[in-house]
Amino acid sequence: MPYVNIQITQGATREQKAELVKDVTDSLVRVLNKKPEHTHVVIQEIAEQDWGFSGLLTDDWKKTQG
Repeated sequence: MPYVNIQITQGATREQKAELVKDVTDSLVRVLNKKPEHTHVVIQEIAEQDWGFSGLLTDDWKKTQG
């Protein structure tokens, strides 16, 4: 039973999330012969102030990009 956890910053539309779930599920079926009905995909949206990289919180980093 595959379990996939996708973490993204907030802002994706419902349609984008649905496309991610479909594409990930299709890949697991195609590559690993997994059954779609046994595949779980969880999308976690993380606030930009709770996600950091390059030594900065994402919302602060975006401010430096103009």
